[in-house]
Amino acid sequence: MPNSTVHVDYDLVANGDHITIGDATFTGSSAYPDTIGWLTARAANTGAAVVVRSYDAGTGADTLFSIDGAGTIEAVTGAVSDSATGSPWEAQPAAPAIPQAPRAEYVDSAPAGAPFLTPAPAAPATPTSPAVAEAEAVPSTRRKARQSFLTREEVEEPATQSLRGILARMGLRVSPSAAERAERDWTRLVSQHWPGPRTIAIVNGKGGVGKTMTTISLSSVFARHGGAGVLAWDNNQTRGTLGWSTEQGPHDASILDLLPQVSRLLGTGAQSADLAHYVHHQTRDRYDVLRSKPEVLATEQRFDATTVDSIHNVAAKFYRLVFIDSGNDETDPMWLRAIERADQIVVPTIGEAKAAESAALLLEGLHARGGHFADLADKAVVVVSKHKHDLPDAELTKMASGFSGLARDVVTIPYDKGLGADVINYGGLRPETQRAWLAAGAAVAKGL
Repeated sequence: MPNSTVHVDYDLVANGDHITIGDATFTGSSAYPDTIGWLTARAANTGAAVVVRSYDAGTGADTLFSIDGAGTIEAVTGAVSDSATGSPWEAQPAAPAIPQAPRAEYVDSAPAGAPFLTPAPAAPATPTSPAVAEAEAVPSTRRKARQSFLTREEVEEPATQSLRGILARMGLRVSPSAAERAERDWTRLVSQHWPGPRTIAIVNGKGGVGKTMTTISLSSVFARHGGAGVLAWDNNQTRGTLGWSTEQGPHDASILDLLPQVSRLLGTGAQSADLAHYVHHQTRDRYDVLRSKPEVLATEQRFDATTVDSIHNVAAKFYRLVFIDSGNDETDPMWLRAIERADQIVVPTIGEAKAAESAALLLEGLHARGGHFADLADKAVVVVSKHKHDLPDAELTKMASGFSGLARDVVTIPYDKGLGADVINYGGLRPETQRAWLAAGAAVAKGL
């Protein structure tokens, strides 16, 4: 609208998730969508956009915006004439703050297409005797008795997504939805840096179940959010295709070229930039790829446990996170050694019974071996991907639920043709797919 005198049709007062507009009041998590629906209906009835003056009781900010019968919102500038509904701020006092529900780590009622997650059970409460409680209540030192001047209060950032984000950018301090809060928690988890390197092995004894896709997607999530220092390693001597599915650097080096340089790279004079001769940096997704050489026969690159140790020592020296894309032979010394070196495993499967059964048998076999292997199985993350667009979501969810007693977390990934591209680009995936992989990364991060 031009910079002129503006007639206000409705006055809106917002206090958290409590909104008053005209004679209508909206509360709860749906307050903002309900308000916009109410305004859209009135604009549609009048056949013209209505102008709203909004006041945020929490921040004192007031904003002008218009909304038409299609729900399109635009900012409005100009001097305000008398409101059609009277003087708003005196006539409509700020509503009392509405208590917010406790935040859950995962969304209980996620929107359609959101990833399925199996949360860990809550620990039972430990009863405390009155005598113990009274003893604990008495501070033992003056310092413990004194209240600290330092506080850890943090103001939550306003919403940035969907309708709430639009209103927040227009001046209303709109709190994020439960879905956005969950996404922020997942982002925080994958953005961490741990003390010392961490190794994650991507394993399933069946081919074609999404191991390489999972390696690429998880590497992208951790590198995009947590910064550099992420390596995806193709630990496969039988035509591993990680290199074919990722961006190639300005050379064609592979693990065969790196092996003769291990001693030099482990020496005191080696620098992280020296790795650029042997790994392929992903310029968009910010991680590095150590390729195998699928063009040659396995007999020409037959590696053993010692080879895995050598490469892992180099990787752990220069990278904070190492994702190992494994082969299909669970008896291969390379496969076994990668498991022994892993801090955590991720077991991918597609929504197919044979692939899921292979994943389940792997977890059961590792658990039966005991020790480190059982620990890996107990805290494993299973990723169930929808590999066909016509696979019913209910079937995918049912398959995921079958792993709830075998692994710590189970995440489902929606169908996305971008995951089947010759070169997988994380930025080219649909938003709901990226969100699902972010949830998968958060599940992995919880075990590190």
